[in-house]
Amino acid sequence: MLKWISGLFKALNANQNPAEMAHGFALGLMLGLMPKNNALWYLILVFFMFVRINKPTYLLTMLIVSYFAWILDPLFDLIGYNVLTYKPLENLFGFLVDVPFVGFTKFNNTIVMGSFLFCLVLYVPFFLAGIAFVKFWRAKVAPAFIRSPLYKAAANLPVIGKIFEAFEEKF
Repeated sequence: MLKWISGLFKALNANQNPAEMAHGFALGLMLGLMPKNNALWYLILVFFMFVRINKPTYLLTMLIVSYFAWILDPLFDLIGYNVLTYKPLENLFGFLVDVPFVGFTKFNNTIVMGSFLFCLVLYVPFFLAGIAFVKFWRAKVAPAFIRSPLYKAAANLPVIGKIFEAFEEKF
C-alpha cells in the first residue's frame, strides 16, 4: 500500500501525461462503484491492467471508492431496474441470459447494470476532472506544500519521508 501511495505521488509530480492519471482515476471509480462478485468486474480489471494508465492511481482510487460504494446502491438499483425492465430491450436481455458466458457477468442484477451504466455515462466527466486535478496539483498544491514547514518536519520521519521523496524528484 505504501508503494502505491508513493507511486501515486511520484506520478503526480513527474512529467507523466495527465491523461494516464485521469484514466486511472476514472477506471478506478468505475471498478470501485461496481459490485465485485461478477465476471464483468474481473474482465474490466484485467483488460485495463494492460493499457497505458497509471496503475497506483487506478488501484488506490478503486480501493477508496469501493469502501463507500454501498451508499449509491439504491441509485444503481433504480437505474438498473429501469433499464432491465425497458420493454423494447426485454427480449435482448432474455436472449443474453441464455448465452453461457454472459450469465457470469450478472448483468441481469439491477445493481450491476445500474452501476455499470452510471459509470459509463460519467466516465468522460470523471476523466476531465482527473486531468483538471492533476494540472491543479502540479501548478498550485505541490509547490506550496514543498515550501511549507509541515513538509520539512514530516520529511524527517521514516515512513512519511519515503512518501515525500516523490515530491523532491520534481521540485
